[in-house]
Amino acid sequence: MNISDWLDEKVAEGVDVSHIRLPDELAYNEDPEETIFFKEINPCGMFCTGNHPFSTVEKFGHWYYSRGQDKRAGIHSNEMEWTLFTKDKDLAIQVAKSHIE
Repeated sequence: MNISDWLDEKVAEGVDVSHIRLPDELAYNEDPEETIFFKEINPCGMFCTGNHPFSTVEKFGHWYYSRGQDKRAGIHSNEMEWTLFTKDKDLAIQVAKSHIE
């Protein structure tokens, strides 16, 4: 089963999937069809292995997965991670941008 089908099943069951956590086997076994948006704040440089605020929107079938770490969390923080599943591409991008700008 792929992510899109799994989300559709959950919606059919009446589950609000907007902030649902994917089962590990789905999250690690499927690559997105497309990355629509990505932005990272990394003043350290490309060799830094610490956490940096980021936002991304990835497409899985007819679903958009918007996720990241809020800019307000700061550099090298493990706090303020966020996710959103939606079928609305514009909403997914708007939410991603709002967390990183």
